[in-house]
Amino acid sequence: MSSQRKVIITCAVTGSIHTPTMSPHLPITPEEIAAGAIGAAEAGASVVHLHARDPIDGRPSQDPALFRKFLPQIKAASDVIVNITTGGAATMPVEERLQPALTLKPEIASLNMGSMNFGLYEMIPRYNNWQHDWELPYLSGSDERIFKNTFRDIAHILESCSGNDTRFEIECYDIGHLYTALHFLERGLVKPPLFIQSVFGIRGGIGPHPEDVMHMKRTCDRLFGNDYQWSVLGAGRNQMYIATQSAVLGGNVRVGLEDSLWIGKGQLAQSNAMQVAKIRRILEELGLEIATPDETRKILQLKGKNNVNF
Repeated sequence: MSSQRKVIITCAVTGSIHTPTMSPHLPITPEEIAAGAIGAAEAGASVVHLHARDPIDGRPSQDPALFRKFLPQIKAASDVIVNITTGGAATMPVEERLQPALTLKPEIASLNMGSMNFGLYEMIPRYNNWQHDWELPYLSGSDERIFKNTFRDIAHILESCSGNDTRFEIECYDIGHLYTALHFLERGLVKPPLFIQSVFGIRGGIGPHPEDVMHMKRTCDRLFGNDYQWSVLGAGRNQMYIATQSAVLGGNVRVGLEDSLWIGKGQLAQSNAMQVAKIRRILEELGLEIATPDETRKILQLKGKNNVNF
């Protein structure tokens, strides 16, 4: 294994999956999100994946005005690459989910490759106290909720943003999603190099077993050859060992409080930077080098931070 290979670290700073009361360290307000992103960048992340929340009650929000409250701070303080979600929350229609990426024109935006069951209800027994009245129903309703992203929805997002030169982080929760990515590559709606983010351990998607990770990687290699960059995220306790497996297999990694609130067994991560620092230590112990933001821009062929709309 070459010690010169550069590994891209993405940090998912805050998201729609977890609720505020589950960890006091999860960024909620614009100031907290900006600080979390900047801290992650200082620890070694070259990409930060960002959602927004209503600062009053922590609800997921796709209001571009909320994103504008923290994106300029991040841009001014860091060279980190900003990745804006088009996933939002499963309760949002596609047009609402699209608005931040469409309006703000980031270097990267995330895009789920399909509709799926997205079960979060198993988290409920772990918590006894709820800070806001929306939280428990949001989780308990996930046993009958579908995250909707049809072929038409995906095409609409891609076509709407086609003039923005935004590179999409193509989120694949199962093997079939890889074939969907190939479908849109063949239609010319996405262009290489594809940035494939394989997601493991979400109820409703592919599992976190090492063979599942290998199956994703083999399928990516067969479908996309040299025309893609591969990254992984493991949900919850799967985070670090799946990231390590990806790095050993030649891939990139994603960590962050959106995907896991923990830094070790029974120990909450006190910041996104703590998780980034941990995976960085692991990767460097393996003899791998961490990609800087500018190196990541070259690897993914991004348009540059001065060509965004924030």
